[in-house]
Amino acid sequence: MNGEQTGDFKDVSRYKLEQAKDDLDTAQILLKLGKLRAANNRAYYSCFHAIDAVLALEPRAFKKHKDTLAYFNKNYVHTGIFSRDIGRKVSKLEVIRHKSDYDQFYIASKEEAEEQTEVAQLVVEEVERYISSKL
Repeated sequence: MNGEQTGDFKDVSRYKLEQAKDDLDTAQILLKLGKLRAANNRAYYSCFHAIDAVLALEPRAFKKHKDTLAYFNKNYVHTGIFSRDIGRKVSKLEVIRHKSDYDQFYIASKEEAEEQTEVAQLVVEEVERYISSKL
C-alpha cells in the first residue's frame, strides 16, 4: 500500500454531506458573531455541498456551480424528489450569496442572514434523509 485511501461514491457523498454540516455550523457561528455576509456565504456553501452529496451518489459532478444547481433542479426538484420550495429557497440563497460576496453596496441584514442559515439547515436535513434512504 502506498498510503492512498480508496472508497466509493457513497463515501464521497458522506464526505460532501459532512462538508455541508461543517459549513452550516460555521454559518451559525458567523451569524452569532454578526458576520452577516460571511454567514450568507457559508449558508450557501452548506447547501451547495449538500446538493453535491446527492449528485455524488449517481455519480455526477460539474465544474460550475450553476450547472450543479441546474441539474439538481431539473432532476431532483422538478421530478418531486425534493420540494419546489427547496428549489426556490436554494435559488434565493445563491442570489444572496452572490450579493454578499461581490456587491460592494449590498448590506446584509440580520433577518436575511438568519433566513439563509435556516434554509441551509433545512436543505442539509432533507439531503441527509435522502442520502440515508439510499445507503
